[in-house]
Amino acid sequence: MSAAPKAIMTSRYHEVYGHWQRDSHGFWAEAAQAIDWMRPWAQVFDPTLDVYGRWFPGALCNTCYNALDRHVERGRGAQPAIIYDSPVTGTKRSISYSGLLSEVRTLAAVLRDLGVAKGDRVVIYMPMVPEAAVAMLACARIGAVHSVVFGGFAAKELATRLDDAEPRLILSASCGIEGARIVAYKPLLDEAIDLARVKPEKCLILQRPQAEASLVKGRDLDWAETVAAARAAGKDADCVPLAATDPLYILYTSGTTGQPKGVVRDNGGHMVALAWSMQHLYGIDPGEVFWAASDVGWVVGHSYIVYGPLIHGCTSILYEGKPVGTPDAGAYWRVIAEHGVVALFTAPTAFRAIKKEDPRAALLAGHDLSRFRTLFLAGERADPDTVQWAEHILGVPVIDHWWQTETGWPVAANPVGLGVLPVKHGSPTVPMPGYDVRVVDEAAKELPANTMGSIVVRMPLPPGCLPTLWKADDRFRESYLTEFPGYYKTADAGFVDEDGYLFIMGRTDDIINVAGHRLSTGGMEEVLASHPDVAECAVIGVRDELKGEVPCGFIVLKSGVTRSPVEIEAEIVALVREKIGPVAAFKLAVTVGRLPKTRSGKILRGTMKKIADAEPWSLPATIDDPAILEEIGEALRRHGLGG
Repeated sequence: MSAAPKAIMTSRYHEVYGHWQRDSHGFWAEAAQAIDWMRPWAQVFDPTLDVYGRWFPGALCNTCYNALDRHVERGRGAQPAIIYDSPVTGTKRSISYSGLLSEVRTLAAVLRDLGVAKGDRVVIYMPMVPEAAVAMLACARIGAVHSVVFGGFAAKELATRLDDAEPRLILSASCGIEGARIVAYKPLLDEAIDLARVKPEKCLILQRPQAEASLVKGRDLDWAETVAAARAAGKDADCVPLAATDPLYILYTSGTTGQPKGVVRDNGGHMVALAWSMQHLYGIDPGEVFWAASDVGWVVGHSYIVYGPLIHGCTSILYEGKPVGTPDAGAYWRVIAEHGVVALFTAPTAFRAIKKEDPRAALLAGHDLSRFRTLFLAGERADPDTVQWAEHILGVPVIDHWWQTETGWPVAANPVGLGVLPVKHGSPTVPMPGYDVRVVDEAAKELPANTMGSIVVRMPLPPGCLPTLWKADDRFRESYLTEFPGYYKTADAGFVDEDGYLFIMGRTDDIINVAGHRLSTGGMEEVLASHPDVAECAVIGVRDELKGEVPCGFIVLKSGVTRSPVEIEAEIVALVREKIGPVAAFKLAVTVGRLPKTRSGKILRGTMKKIADAEPWSLPATIDDPAILEEIGEALRRHGLGG
């Protein structure tokens, strides 16, 4: 195994961040030179427009043109744009920039012929197949606003999104494949349309051989047949000029009221931010192979599977598989070696799964990772133990970075393209240009270094972030701007240390109050994860009559551990007492076979807490495997919790 990498001590970060602080408009005008504009902007930022202002008003552009056409025009047509690698179907396919442009032009013509025009919404409900990326780009080409809903979402949840987006057309597939399980999408889609108040005019269905679907006469069209007919007739569609402030897509994130929040992304600022981040944050050059191991249904898939890499002229991996089980815990090493990946972006939970199945990284042997330079982790807090394990086995920088669906690109990171800053385990490092990050108390007063508080961003938000919620300006203000006037509320909690490094300790509702002491569950999880037998963990606060709340830890043991769980649980309790102190009142560790997660890998701590407190709870729409919650309930009842 390789030794852990040494940080590069010289970085241009402070110089670049200082440039943004001194002249934010000049900074973003310079960054915007990476994009091809049909008409320049009237001003870089107009604070009088919409909720808090808009970036590049007056400019005309087209995201699809910047992602495809311009690269073909400038000689990059033969380069692979997307490499589709699907271990669940045994399929691999490389699509060049020229080939992808041809497919997008044809599908865009199909959409146009079906009545879709600029500003119309199109819902995309698809698995991780190339056609999903083609669908997104085809919408962008003609100015339709796409809304990708994660394939396999429950019918009720899909219906709420249909009612909110009011799509003219739905693009879907007959099925998706989750590991070894085939998920039929079409029955879910049919049920959602039945439930929805707003019905689409047409549905274009991609038939997959694993489970073909029956089509509804007069509404559903066969994808392959329709596209083939359009191609035979020589139909294609040119790029439609769009305002930089026109919406590119809507992406729904869960709302506290049960009503999903439609995050809006614009065209101009989005391209500028992604292009800047690919070069300066991820350190990727045009022509290199970048892999975001996520799904197009999540923001990572939008920003760093489809739009970011293609706008920057890279080759993007589109992977239909899992980190383990397709076929084993060496799947990621195979993809990196086979396709010459220089950087991987995935969730920490993926590496915890790999570590659990193959703690000594034996499956890494025999794979040539000589071109691999950087591992990026995001989507949830990257615990130091997982980061250090990855550093040890890979011998490359492991970069934790932090952002949200709402921001669209990283808020805080260690900017590889500017030179790696010294790593502090447990921190996503420092704010990126555009983000003035503060830690404040309940009265929006800034807190001193190393003091836990609410993490906020001084307004205005930079290019690429949401300008508002779909058809819900007031809800946007209430959700993000009202509680801390002058700031965007991230709903994350943490602190900034004396060197300006940011530490994200969890969502604000993950800070528990134990007998008047505010304690971070993230800090406790660090301690649990440091135990040599623990593969994964989660800590929640459960109701306690005496102390208000007390922590409860859940642990998943590494494969091959044969010691008694009771013995390990006792060691965990002692470890927290040693590292954090009696103030934590940590007395309960529960061993479980697995943790409940969303399909994007986030642990469902809020649902676990409701189960522990015997409160009513509903099945989360994004859950990966509902049966896990029953296992959690049984484990809690054995310890006298959960009712």
